[in-house]
Amino acid sequence: MSGGDPRPRLASLSDVAGSARLPTYQPDDHGMGIVHLGLGAFHRAHQAVATDDALAAAGGDWRICAVSLRSTALAEALAPQNGLYTLIERGTEGTRARVIGSLSQVIANDPVSTLAALCDTAVKIVTLTVTEKGYGIDRANGGHDPSHPAVAADLDSPETPSGVLGLLTAALKLRRDAGIAPFTVLSCDNLPENGQLLRGGVIGFARAVDTELADFIAAEVAFPSSMVDRITPAATDQTLADAATATGCVDLAAVETEQFSQWVIEDHFPQGRPAWEAGGAIFVADVTPFERAKLTMLNGTHSMLAYAGFLSGHQFVRDVMGDTALAALVRRHLQAAGQILPPLPSFNMKAYAAALADRFRNPAIAHATYQIAMDGTEKLPQRIFAPAIAALDAGQPLRPFAFATAAWMRYTLGVSDAGERYALRDPREDEIRRLIQSVPRDAKTIRTALSGMPNFMPAQLARSEVWNDAVDDCLDAILTQGMPAAILAEASR
Repeated sequence: MSGGDPRPRLASLSDVAGSARLPTYQPDDHGMGIVHLGLGAFHRAHQAVATDDALAAAGGDWRICAVSLRSTALAEALAPQNGLYTLIERGTEGTRARVIGSLSQVIANDPVSTLAALCDTAVKIVTLTVTEKGYGIDRANGGHDPSHPAVAADLDSPETPSGVLGLLTAALKLRRDAGIAPFTVLSCDNLPENGQLLRGGVIGFARAVDTELADFIAAEVAFPSSMVDRITPAATDQTLADAATATGCVDLAAVETEQFSQWVIEDHFPQGRPAWEAGGAIFVADVTPFERAKLTMLNGTHSMLAYAGFLSGHQFVRDVMGDTALAALVRRHLQAAGQILPPLPSFNMKAYAAALADRFRNPAIAHATYQIAMDGTEKLPQRIFAPAIAALDAGQPLRPFAFATAAWMRYTLGVSDAGERYALRDPREDEIRRLIQSVPRDAKTIRTALSGMPNFMPAQLARSEVWNDAVDDCLDAILTQGMPAAILAEASR
């Protein structure tokens, strides 16, 4: 989509001349009520879509001020479009397109404007998709992580913050001092008990700078948890081309996703909320069982197939599912993950596993294994290690989780069997490199080095002989035979 395209830039609903479905409300008739931290593809394919549905169904001043905390590229694409963009939904039954109108404003890499938006009296809710590494939370102790670069910087200058915990704390202080009711804080990232985890991080940060403020936040601010699920690959030139065909406009902010979408939310919003149920959201008293099922089954299996798939030459998840042996390991992991979960009323684990396998096979979704593989040190503790501990305690099979861990450990070497180098794209990449760059290419040595990283593998696993033997066995096969042969051998067990 070059500057020479004769089609107009998408900037208003009246510009749309294609088949894309339009909002059934006038965006400008609705004010802003939500600030979202972490503007990216997932937010535009999930929460912003549910908010678009809510505005269409029930109205209200619930449009979104979307904030990109670091990058400016997406804001530069959205601003000329007045926040409008095309959602491309791909499924086995075809592709459909719609224009989303729920974004009212975009802020990029501007902490001052972000803090001002958070203090706006109209704001009732702050939602977040900043990824696991973006929060600066010490998950082991349940508070803030003072070693996190953004947290450390904001602790030094709490009145001029730029990180997540600093911005939330400063905004809640300014609102309290001005007599403005606090907003509800809703995490939408793949973290266990994400609301409670974020609450602990914010209160911990606040206590480090103002104990009275920490007590106020603990008593007055709601942090409901939520579980989100929608596979959203990175946009491609084809995404933009399909958006242009569907709208008759150039849209540089188009996003694509699957047709499935799920959002389970604890219903605790003292200042009100949009009618997200119109977009399929489910409101519950306790999201934990749903969250655990998704993290363990979908996300855990995703991580396993990402490392094994990437290292065996499969670019996309759909390619993984075309590999008979690796697809068998996907089904094995889903089964093992489902076995360690407690029964959940009205939730059939076998049916969920089958549905996940179907979603992974979706030929219309190009979800890159390398994209899923990033940030492994942030993802494995809840996706792989927590289920492995549950399996160990219950006497259930450990092998699927050990294989996933071994695949990640092989991935950390940063070089394929063909000698091609790649970046790990992990917040602890430098640390990993220092740990293993000079050790022998030996399974036990690599496993010992990586298992000993602080705040990574739980001690119960790291000291388990059964677990270590299983990881060593899997990793030795991968190192000596290569990933494709190791997958074949593993699938034939």
